[in-house]
Amino acid sequence: MAGPETLTVTITGSGCPVPDAHRAGPGVLVQYRDLALQFDVGRSTVQRLAALGLWPGDLSAVFLTHHHSDHTIGLPDLVLTRWVMDRTDSLRPLPIVVPDGPLVSFSEGLVDSWTDDVSVRLAHNGRAGRPEPHVVGFEATSQVTEVWSSGNVTVSAVAVHHEPVLPAVGFRVDTPSGSVAISGDTVVCDEILQLARGVDVLVYEAMRFEPIEALPAPRRFILDYHADSRLIGAQAAALEVGTLVLTHLIPAPDTHAERAAFVADIRAGGYQGEIVVADDLDVVTPTNQP
Repeated sequence: MAGPETLTVTITGSGCPVPDAHRAGPGVLVQYRDLALQFDVGRSTVQRLAALGLWPGDLSAVFLTHHHSDHTIGLPDLVLTRWVMDRTDSLRPLPIVVPDGPLVSFSEGLVDSWTDDVSVRLAHNGRAGRPEPHVVGFEATSQVTEVWSSGNVTVSAVAVHHEPVLPAVGFRVDTPSGSVAISGDTVVCDEILQLARGVDVLVYEAMRFEPIEALPAPRRFILDYHADSRLIGAQAAALEVGTLVLTHLIPAPDTHAERAAFVADIRAGGYQGEIVVADDLDVVTPTNQP
């Protein structure tokens, strides 16, 4: 697969657990030359990749931030579709890079429920290979640690705060053409400050606390473990990030005024750089690339 010569960041899904006709589940695609790295695999990820002209077989690796279903429910679709479309059993194993814990067992067993489907396909078309997830686990710690690399591209991770979900991590990709940090689901915390220091693009999950605070009490628990858009603005200002991309948007903005409210929160925090209130398939390229 011939990819872009420069780093590109594409939002494959800007949504959250709430079904939305226009927003796929959480996902970020990072491309650099022949590498295509998918971070989280929410609902409809395969369709969003198809819109970009990418098949699951074009991916170099998949990375998962935490085991909430809205971030992982598209993974069986991706893995099985990749296998079904591999008519000659010639694709290399796809690394699924995850923090040690529930995501390891989930990823290793994600095709178990499809045994009958796999068996009948094998018997019908005479293929030999079964879909075998290649799971790469790593210890999630409070220090930014390299977890994957290919040539001059590295992916690092750090544990973030999405308690009671443990572990949860954010990721960072460094390439010769720029760098991007992806928060995953988290509150605004010092670990993201450490992860995103010096990056060109910061992809941050974002929630406007004010409308959530007005909800009935049983629905306000999500305030406990998501990123307040006002605090995101302050952190992005401290980091001097060139481009801030807001995704996993809660509540999802449907109007210009609702989008403007996200921007106003970020500006109130002090950030004056470029803000993207993401839609699916939005593409960002660092402005300082050579």
